[in-house]
Amino acid sequence: MDLTIENNLDMPIKNIFTPYILSADIGGSHVTAAICNYKENKIIEQSLIRVDINSRAPAEDILFTWSNVLKQTMERANVHISGLSMAMPGPFDYENGISYIKGLNKYESIYGANIKHLLSETLQIHHNRIKFRNDAEATIAGECIVGAGKEYSNVMGVTLGTGFGSAHFINRETWDLNLGSLPFKETISDDYLSTRGFVKRYNELSGKTVENVKELAVRAVNKDQDAAQVFEDFAQNLSDFLKPHVLTISPECLILCGNIALAADLFLPSLKSYLSGVKIELAQVGEHAALLGAADLFRPFDKTEAPTKKNKIR
Repeated sequence: MDLTIENNLDMPIKNIFTPYILSADIGGSHVTAAICNYKENKIIEQSLIRVDINSRAPAEDILFTWSNVLKQTMERANVHISGLSMAMPGPFDYENGISYIKGLNKYESIYGANIKHLLSETLQIHHNRIKFRNDAEATIAGECIVGAGKEYSNVMGVTLGTGFGSAHFINRETWDLNLGSLPFKETISDDYLSTRGFVKRYNELSGKTVENVKELAVRAVNKDQDAAQVFEDFAQNLSDFLKPHVLTISPECLILCGNIALAADLFLPSLKSYLSGVKIELAQVGEHAALLGAADLFRPFDKTEAPTKKNKIR
């Protein structure tokens, strides 16, 4: 795959190891990037860029957009970075940087592409300094470092959006749980606990269509009974699915992240009643969480190359 972009960066990677990491969050409809200081757990605000992207575009267009966003982010911050860390949806080979996304109506054109090597060549960053982290894992890690989970040592988190993500934070380490692919009802949990689950259920109840959960929330607030029922059904489904996993993990709290969590007023009271005894927190950091969580992969060492976690394809 040919991906050639002129590189005239003033701040290439040096041999010194600094706390500044170029971090990116790859979503189904956007890419967000910023320079993170993983030591202070802060983002250099002037470096933050968020760009919409067509995840069904040809591979060359997707990778061109990603590369340009990352390049612009580096140009905005007058610091030397030590590496690049990206929060990526799965299935993905996080150790080797190869995408295996297929059948999810996004990023299918980059299936099998070695993202690590392509970005290494384009951005002139050594491939050993490019790391990848599951997006849900990165988000929960960020929330547990500086957000809703910072006062706890054992946290279970879920991301509610275009997909259903999950992770477990315990003793400063965060691991992807990959609960979205587990069987639930007629298919898998991801089909019920994501945006498409909301859209499908509303169509079943009303015969009408909506684009997203935000539109559905507006209808619910405006007393659309079918829309309100969708949120009630979601609370029941989320509770039914999570109960056995909550019992196994016994977290101090459950954190709800993602765009669907922004409509928590419409389902959180019911969810709390269904999951009685479980402390539930709403995300506090927003889109910064995944950026900080991804950059945190470089935390273990300051003067030597931070090891890549042996993540499996998931």
